[in-house]
Amino acid sequence: MSSLSRFKVAWVSIGITVLALCGCNRSAETEPLRVQRSAGVPVAITALVWAPDWPEEMNQIADEFMRRNPDVRVNVQFMIGNSVEENLKPKIATNNLPDLVSVNPNRYTAQLADRGILVELGHTQAWNNMFETLRPEWTSSGQRHYGISGGIAATMIYYNESMFRQAGIKQLPTNFQEFLVLCATLRKAGFVPLMLNGAFPNMLGNGPFSSGFANTINLTDANWKADLASGVLNLDTPAVADIFAKIRLLPQHGFVQPDFLRTGYDDGLKLFTSGGAAMAFQGTWASGVLMHGRGFTTGVMAPPWNPKGRRPVPVIGSETGFAVCRTANQEVAIRFLEFIYGEGFLIQQNKRQNISPLKQVRGTMVNDARVLAYVEQQRTAAVTGGLYYGFLPANTIEMLHPLLQSVIAGDVTPRAAASAFNASVKAEARDRNH
Repeated sequence: MSSLSRFKVAWVSIGITVLALCGCNRSAETEPLRVQRSAGVPVAITALVWAPDWPEEMNQIADEFMRRNPDVRVNVQFMIGNSVEENLKPKIATNNLPDLVSVNPNRYTAQLADRGILVELGHTQAWNNMFETLRPEWTSSGQRHYGISGGIAATMIYYNESMFRQAGIKQLPTNFQEFLVLCATLRKAGFVPLMLNGAFPNMLGNGPFSSGFANTINLTDANWKADLASGVLNLDTPAVADIFAKIRLLPQHGFVQPDFLRTGYDDGLKLFTSGGAAMAFQGTWASGVLMHGRGFTTGVMAPPWNPKGRRPVPVIGSETGFAVCRTANQEVAIRFLEFIYGEGFLIQQNKRQNISPLKQVRGTMVNDARVLAYVEQQRTAAVTGGLYYGFLPANTIEMLHPLLQSVIAGDVTPRAAASAFNASVKAEARDRNH
């Protein structure tokens, strides 16, 4: 099966409504389920984890936790596919909940918390150690503190400084038209201008789509989040079509690698670090890999997805984090959560070198000064945008993935993509409000 058709599967048609499937009642939400345990038998918990670039580190964290807690066994299972939500929905539908689970800070997850599927974490050390600026994203409308951020996430364009010098590039682009000129200059010099993860549409969403949305919608509607959630935001417009058009332009002009539709997450990282492409549109979560290319120095710049005459709107928010499900093992799962953000935190952070969500960390963190400076600068911007998984409905996220792939493959026009995107968002709003 081709990489494009593989993602056009049944997830798009799944219509699971969380509220209809949850039979939890408010009186039992805060009470852990009780089970009879045999003396001397370890408690077995399941952790369902989104870790596309750090599975080994997650296993190391679990192993170290079990070494220190011989009364617990942790079964780590890794999410597959393109999103956290598509992994969660079948678990919710079949009442087959893990004990600890990766989640995104969005309406879908917040609804799980308000229905009592996710437990309250406001009393934990991890919550109290998380930066205050991140907490609103992890607080539901019912004031449930349902998750701990995996990091401060910002998108950027990593670039090979050696290739830029060889191509005679002395100034970074300040808008999208200048970016296209930059790509043409790199191609003329014999380089692949930009690595595109065509087989991993999650990065198409986090990268060019989120930046396109931020530089289009964020600037024209101050209440866009509320309007999107209520279904009154019109997304079937030329401006939204232009978000998709910008993404299509990259392969259309030959500015990406030839096999971009077959390039997955890891393959894309390797392509850039091995010198196979001059740029990578990625996030802070990958800086531990991308800032250490073989034989060259990596620079970082703000994605110039803005029109001429306007400042670029940076995309910044929370990384995918962790929550605890209401199960018989929730107290042990919370203990594991505390370890992930306590003694075990540096195991993954010093490999990924992402931006910590914590005010205090035990030990010495490894970070790149250029990435830290970039994030600090973006956080002070007058207008910022969010990562697509933080503001889109869950079913729209799943619909968007194959739609983005169809656009970059040239199978769907940007205008048709905007119409389909608009229809999905409005359908989600109608279902939610009835």
